[in-house]
Amino acid sequence: MSDPLRIVTFDAQDVIKKARIINKNALKNINAIIFPRDLKSRCNMSNFLDYKEIAIISGNGGNGIASFRREKYVPFGGPDGGDGGDGGSIIFLGKSNLRSLKDFKNKKLFRAKNGTNGGKKNKSGKNGSNIEIKVPLGTEILDIQRNKKLADITIDGQRVEILRGGKGGLGNLNFKSSRNRAPRKFTQGKKGSSLKVALNLKTIADISLVGFPNVGKSSIIRRITNSKADVGNYPFTTTSPNLGVCKFDNEDILVADIPGLIENAHLGKGLGHKFLKHIERSRILIEVLDLSCENIEDLNKQHKDFIYELNMYNKKLKSNIKVIVLNKFDLCKFKNKIKDFIGIKNISIIETSCIKDINLEKLKNIIKSI
Repeated sequence: MSDPLRIVTFDAQDVIKKARIINKNALKNINAIIFPRDLKSRCNMSNFLDYKEIAIISGNGGNGIASFRREKYVPFGGPDGGDGGDGGSIIFLGKSNLRSLKDFKNKKLFRAKNGTNGGKKNKSGKNGSNIEIKVPLGTEILDIQRNKKLADITIDGQRVEILRGGKGGLGNLNFKSSRNRAPRKFTQGKKGSSLKVALNLKTIADISLVGFPNVGKSSIIRRITNSKADVGNYPFTTTSPNLGVCKFDNEDILVADIPGLIENAHLGKGLGHKFLKHIERSRILIEVLDLSCENIEDLNKQHKDFIYELNMYNKKLKSNIKVIVLNKFDLCKFKNKIKDFIGIKNISIIETSCIKDINLEKLKNIIKSI
């Protein structure tokens, strides 16, 4: 049986200190040294969170009280019990500057303040303060128990009250009448509500780039928008959606780069269908294929397999594909046979290369026209 690998992790600033401590014989038994900065690109994926379950509780209403005015020289002061304050409500607020649900990673409970009790001299209790929960645009709020959508936050500044606070109770002053001048009746405040909800983020983008891993989607979005998406020559460089703005004279178009699918993704392979929900809101899909494959048969299979996986998730999405991009044209070995590519009827096909800057401006013009 082979010996196990021996791996150590050093902080960059501690290299010199560690080197003085570890002798040469000890170093012979170490197979690899990993610096935390080498893990940076992989750790970044934890910053993107698109689903989270939380508990929300609105505040209880304060109680009304029974009291009577008691002052010198006022023999029949009458009732003066004040009402209780209303409990705080749970309100969701859409914010365009948020991109994921990462702020909810370590917080699962949101509780509004209770209203305070009423007081003497007809003093009403203080209302409990509301809780405003800020979420990115595209967030659905779902009632987990009833499996029902409560709200869909799509507009910056949109406010949706999900749980209203309990109503404050009434003081005995409210029950004074011509028959009952000294009522002792008062009411308790209403209890607040509690709910377990799921926050489900679906990125809002006008156009989404879709395809298998390592076909160049991130390279394309970097070239045609202001996105700073990570680019690498290995599968799953993109582990969360990237957004970029394609600027034109009269309008800006938001473009999303969606993590790639692989064959049998519907069975849970690779990243599965986890991120496909982000393309549901896109009015246009651009399919990106890789021309660095061996032959035209491989290209046709690549397209066929992708459409199959897309249909396994949602058959309606295929109709949103308006352009097919054949990327990495500079690496293509069968340029004279590209005309044999079997795409989708009446759908534009364009060959591009990010390295050689081929047809990228033409692609932007197509995006503008559709």
